[in-house]
Amino acid sequence: MQRESREWRRPPHKSYKQAYAAIDLGTNNCRLLIARPNEENFVVIDAFSRVVRLGEGLAQTGELSDRAMDRALGALKVCAEKLRRRNVHLARSVATEACRRATNGEAFIDRVREETGIVLDIISAQEEARLAVLGCHILLEDGIGPAVIFDIGGGSTELVLIEPGAPVPRILDWQSVPWGVVSLSETVGDEPDDDEGRLARYTRMKQLVLDSFAEFAERIEAHKAPDQRLLGTSGTVTTLASVHLGLPQYDRKAVDGLIVPSDSMRDISQRLSGMSPQERSQLDCIGSDRADLVVAGCAILEAILEIWPAERLGVADRGIREGILRSLMAADAEGMEAQAALRRLKQAGSAN
Repeated sequence: MQRESREWRRPPHKSYKQAYAAIDLGTNNCRLLIARPNEENFVVIDAFSRVVRLGEGLAQTGELSDRAMDRALGALKVCAEKLRRRNVHLARSVATEACRRATNGEAFIDRVREETGIVLDIISAQEEARLAVLGCHILLEDGIGPAVIFDIGGGSTELVLIEPGAPVPRILDWQSVPWGVVSLSETVGDEPDDDEGRLARYTRMKQLVLDSFAEFAERIEAHKAPDQRLLGTSGTVTTLASVHLGLPQYDRKAVDGLIVPSDSMRDISQRLSGMSPQERSQLDCIGSDRADLVVAGCAILEAILEIWPAERLGVADRGIREGILRSLMAADAEGMEAQAALRRLKQAGSAN
């Protein structure tokens, strides 16, 4: 009887051989992760990432351009093929700020469904923040009191104040602003050729972010502690962490979970902001793909470090996709528990 009770609370996960998938179509990137449950965690069996710049030109026109949509569709067709090949049991596909803001966002979602079979869910900024926290909070440094997790995207940035706790931290407060590496870069305009112009542009970027987060910064002021903790998930923080380590090429194992002195990230940000795009493109782990957008990421990061001046910054190469996978697997396991419990009740009723 005791054994049955224990099994009812923790039944075996019958989908341990099944594959689960998460697609995150952002303003700048299209990312896919396919994984199988492994006890309390999961094992990645396939992944895909491509820069699609879906939000290119959105700040000026208010809509997704044909070229940007074609690039995103090309990447999503690769994802769809991987889903079929891996015989995925359960998947969730989400779209974020670019599709939220674009006047033709819904029409693009319909086109994706027709051409790829992928059903994209345009999630709210709050859901985006929740999934990012769920996906990376495990990397937060141990400590006492609230901490801040942030996600710098292509079209938006989320700041989340959390009260850490297992298995899921409690969100105390959060804010999303429409400044990501693409939207901020396009709003302030092209990068000037002279040093003075580049500095003025960078200063304006930081101020725009600080102004947008002003109310949130005021609300979380009372939660500040002597040993503040900060964790970031984004291409910006992983790229700057790679520069900090002096890596010749990106290495996820070296970066994911790294703790970096905040002063080092500030120094790198200021150094990169003063370089020309050509100079930045020559740096390892930046290249031509990130040379123009990384400056906006640096400005956003420096603004965050002013709002929550932690001495150290945790770096996460995980976020929304991992949060989706954890949600899918947990919900599936709970569903199986409920079904097993219902079967036992029926069997008990038949026996009586």
